[in-house]
Amino acid sequence: MAKHRFTRAPKINYAGAALGATVLLTAFGGHTAALADTLQTGAQHTAGIAGHDVHAENASAQRAETAVTATATQVLALARQQIGTSENAQGGGTKFQEWYASSPRAAETVRRDGGAPRDYLNAAWCSMFVSWVGEHSGARSQVGWDAYTVTHAKWFKANGRWGSTPKPGAVVFFAWDGSKDLDSIQHVGFVEKDNGDGTITTIEGNTGNGKVEERVRPTSQVVGYGYPHYAA
Repeated sequence: MAKHRFTRAPKINYAGAALGATVLLTAFGGHTAALADTLQTGAQHTAGIAGHDVHAENASAQRAETAVTATATQVLALARQQIGTSENAQGGGTKFQEWYASSPRAAETVRRDGGAPRDYLNAAWCSMFVSWVGEHSGARSQVGWDAYTVTHAKWFKANGRWGSTPKPGAVVFFAWDGSKDLDSIQHVGFVEKDNGDGTITTIEGNTGNGKVEERVRPTSQVVGYGYPHYAA
């Protein structure tokens, strides 16, 4: 077993995982991007893997643009179609986890974090949901894929795709205590709309009782937003 070990708290949470320069340098192309694992709504999952921070500075100069044909509307439509999908009693069994565990990205993140691809089958899956939507909408090179929210957020920031304005189709990162520190990120989803009253409507996986749901969240819980470059 690698030095980064999987633990359950109660579901596997790949916290503290490092995304090295080799992965980041291909962030927008091929089959590499940094998305992240997360927590169920209302319950903070503690760290699962001891590790070190992403070397975002090494990626900041590598901003290869990979165009996609998917629009924000199309990505959100696919995400919305998944509402109601639920995990089983073991916290697994979703198509999002099964897809991620068998993907080339799982092999990369296992090399990075330790463990085995099968460990993703019962892991917290909000970022796997975001990754799945990116893959199946044709927008993966802009949405990214991974199993660790902090690394995903830092990927967006390192590539100049980070901000504080909610936009439809943006990837939104949450910290329930209101922290704006990227290392405090606990959850991720898609922005559906800005409600103009200090809240946003989102589509999230692994929320509530382990489902895909549409939620209304206060912006005070938002750490920031990642902005994929969708087609117009």
